Amino acid sequence: MPEVAELMQHRPRTGEDASDFLARLRASTTPEEAVTFTAFAALPQMAIWWGYESLRSMPEAIAARDRDLMELIAAWIATPTDDFRHRIMRTALYAPVRSPAVMLGLAVGWSGGSIAPNDTAPVPVYRAPRSINSAVLSGLAKMPLQRRSVHLARVIALAETLYRAF
Repeated sequence: MPEVAELMQHRPRTGEDASDFLARLRASTTPEEAVTFTAFAALPQMAIWWGYESLRSMPEAIAARDRDLMELIAAWIATPTDDFRHRIMRTALYAPVRSPAVMLGLAVGWSGGSIAPNDTAPVPVYRAPRSINSAVLSGLAKMPLQRRSVHLARVIALAETLYRAF
């Protein structure tokens, strides 16, 4: 996706697989690019699961008003129906604040299929990954500065499990 090039400075090397590229990003001066790479490289449902688990590992990033939305996202991950997806999208679109959970909810809405029950327009493929990236990075930004690198390391370690599974 050309949109990922706008968000990342590093590029994979010839012959470098996803796991090796992720390890190189983790060791770089901009390890946050590992978040961006994962958001774009994983299949939408897997990337949303990863984003959900990443946010759950940072409870300070989830406002009380977003707990119901996070439960809906968890339900969609377990049973990815269009009804759940549309309900989550509607909730996220009308949320008063674009919080990390709301950004993840938007990603669910943009993850595939029609954008709304009565609108068959296709969603650009970069919308969900860009929203997942924003959700996880904004969640990290809400962490206390002295613990942010620890949370980032956990998020990247969770991302590594996606690449080991394939």
